[in-house]
Amino acid sequence: MPGRSSSSSGSTGFISFSGIESALSSLKNFQSCISSGMDTASSVALDLVETQTEVSSEYSMDKAMVELAMMDRELNHYVKAVQSAISHVKEERPEKIPDLKLLVEKKFLALQNKNCDADFQNNAKFVQFKQQLKELKKQSAKPKEDGGHNEVDKIKDKDARRAGNERDGLQADREADGTEGVDEDMIVTQSQTNFICPITQVEMKKPVKNKVCGHTYEEEAIVRMIESKHRRKKKACCPKIGCSHTDVRMSDLIQDEALRRAIENHNKKKNRHSE
Repeated sequence: MPGRSSSSSGSTGFISFSGIESALSSLKNFQSCISSGMDTASSVALDLVETQTEVSSEYSMDKAMVELAMMDRELNHYVKAVQSAISHVKEERPEKIPDLKLLVEKKFLALQNKNCDADFQNNAKFVQFKQQLKELKKQSAKPKEDGGHNEVDKIKDKDARRAGNERDGLQADREADGTEGVDEDMIVTQSQTNFICPITQVEMKKPVKNKVCGHTYEEEAIVRMIESKHRRKKKACCPKIGCSHTDVRMSDLIQDEALRRAIENHNKKKNRHSE
């Protein structure tokens, strides 16, 4: 029972925290709004990179993500401060009602004073945003580096440059062995293999990445696999051949937006070439 009953003025009596807990619930709802804002900022930033929009616009999204992450951290600290203050009153059962506002502010400031840039590494959405941005930049930079050529054209150019330094006899042997063009096939096949889910063995539409081992799967397939294993009181092993991760959890999975976009772009180019 929170607090002690007493008739004296200034005593705790029966303290009801229902109003405070209701307000906390509203704050937690606001946290979901911040989370949605981070999703939107992340998506816009990835769009800017994908369309090669000027860097200043991308920087604005990066700055927005930092501000949202700071808001999320501050809100988390305030919620923790209120919860800590409530627990303190319930456990200590003081004779006089403490100044809850002052108590919350004191605990909140104590948490805020511990703030540092490293805190952002604990924000899953911020970390995911930076990783996805980095990955997409790599993919977007390839056409510029290759002069707009695709992988097959790049290999052909490489072979053409190499031809001047190779003896005609070696080239003739290569053609006779039927190995010409093998490098091209390997690169194109390897790129497409990264799009294949290790569970369904088909191209992914909604890929999710495992934060622990780094492998990706079709979201629906891996969720179904984890749920099936857990129903039988078993751990779900990573389905990627050769992976040693033996306890895949729902909390390990994050949306792989960069890979999803790469798959979409690959299919768009493929469709254009077939037309």
